[in-house]
Amino acid sequence: MRPLPVHSAQPASLLGRGDRSNMHGQSTGLNRTKGGVVKPNNIRDIWQRKGFVVNGWLSIPSSFSAEVMAHLGWDSLCVDLQHGVIDYQMAVGMLQGICTTDVTPIARVPWNDPAIIMKLLDAGAYGIVCPMVNTRAEAERFVGACRYAPVGYRSSGPIRAALWAGDDYHEKANDTILTFAMIETVEAVRNLDEILSTPGLDAVYIGPSDLSLTLGGRPGLDHTDAKVVDALNTILAGCKRHGVHAGLHTGSPAYAKEMIAKGFDFVTLLNDSRILTAAGRKIVEETKSLAATARAGGVY
Repeated sequence: MRPLPVHSAQPASLLGRGDRSNMHGQSTGLNRTKGGVVKPNNIRDIWQRKGFVVNGWLSIPSSFSAEVMAHLGWDSLCVDLQHGVIDYQMAVGMLQGICTTDVTPIARVPWNDPAIIMKLLDAGAYGIVCPMVNTRAEAERFVGACRYAPVGYRSSGPIRAALWAGDDYHEKANDTILTFAMIETVEAVRNLDEILSTPGLDAVYIGPSDLSLTLGGRPGLDHTDAKVVDALNTILAGCKRHGVHAGLHTGSPAYAKEMIAKGFDFVTLLNDSRILTAAGRKIVEETKSLAATARAGGVY
């Protein structure tokens, strides 16, 4: 169930690495699979090739926005039901938008609650990111909700997942779905080895803002504070010891590249809201600056 540990090489760039079926990240095989072949999980495939995953993050409640993001070349996209302004019904539409491409859809749940975990898996999420996993018991509760018996207690009813993923979804789900436990507190770091040894846990995902807060620092991404950096290194070393994949939310391509070079094999850059804000602000500021210069020069 758990892949072998992966060690990533430093990338030349973060996008356009040839992991997609074409240069735009557009699908070449979007229909539900039949004949006993479940739709592959891109994240697992990339990890098996000893690669790194560049993940996008969705906080805007829009199926069209999700579809647009899915055509930009990301390896996977996460629908954020914790801090994004997204409810379950909107999440279903966003998963459908993502599935117009071959990008792998995953979701972050609001809490370690089996009910919403199972509903999102039934809706077609191919991985779950679970916040605030601080103990082995919490990790076991989370992983169990993602796996069918006999290894877990997920209820059977993949109403959309089986429609989209393939006729043998139920038989292959336990080996297809990914589990990401968020390590984002001092308590979780103290209990790291117990959490990482949880059977069926595929990866950890570091929440840098909460981790920094519990260490007495400030929220944010791309930390250089020694306490946070030491915690990141501790978590990464633990992941390597236990053969668990390591993921991190980052705020820039440069920092993401640095973390990949360290050994993280799953990086998220910003989110859709921040990308829109940055691009929109840049266009407006540049236009106003150019217009002001032109007016001062007497063009008008």
